[in-house]
Amino acid sequence: MRSPGLIAAFLFGSAAHAAPAREPMQPVSDAILNDGLEMGDEIEVRVDGDLNGDGDPDTAYVVASPDARTLHVMLSYRAEFDLGHEPAGTLSLAPDRLGSAGLSIDKGVLTIRDLTGGTTALSATYRYRADKAKDPPRMRLIGLDATVYNRTFAHDGDEMSWNVVTGDTITSLLKVATDGDRGYDKLYTRKFRRPVRTIYMEDTPDAEEELVSVAKAK
Repeated sequence: MRSPGLIAAFLFGSAAHAAPAREPMQPVSDAILNDGLEMGDEIEVRVDGDLNGDGDPDTAYVVASPDARTLHVMLSYRAEFDLGHEPAGTLSLAPDRLGSAGLSIDKGVLTIRDLTGGTTALSATYRYRADKAKDPPRMRLIGLDATVYNRTFAHDGDEMSWNVVTGDTITSLLKVATDGDRGYDKLYTRKFRRPVRTIYMEDTPDAEEELVSVAKAK
């Protein structure tokens, strides 16, 4: 009479033999990304990570030229007889960058941190999550933070944090400090809720225009 332990071991071994571990997909190669560039374009930055929850690496990257910068997102897919990566969204970024954009992927959220302008600068942070209910999936905006400030503290500034999923928004005036070290004092912080709406990556509002619109509403 076979023992329960031997039977369990036999069944486990059979299942493992019948369903071998899936080979992980490789990220999009630099060569493929570079093949899609136009004259004068360059890959400013890229990041790989799982955005659609399938365990395969997805890729976000910024293509920069002297006159334009565009973020692209490629999501992995597996069909019955095919696998690869397909476009899931693009975002136009301001061309006057103050350094490369920062890209990160954490727990399925793509975060873009971008600093543009000159002495007066715009710091913008965008957060996106893949909307897997769409076919094919698309990147949906879930958060937008923006700060306009002067890097030499020559004038006041404004900041905004907007949770696009809940509509919760926080705005503050950045007042040039008159005491102590040069910097800003955060004043007149206001919390309110905006109408909730679905915004896909291509329809992301301009960060500075969005900040100005809520600042004027104070």
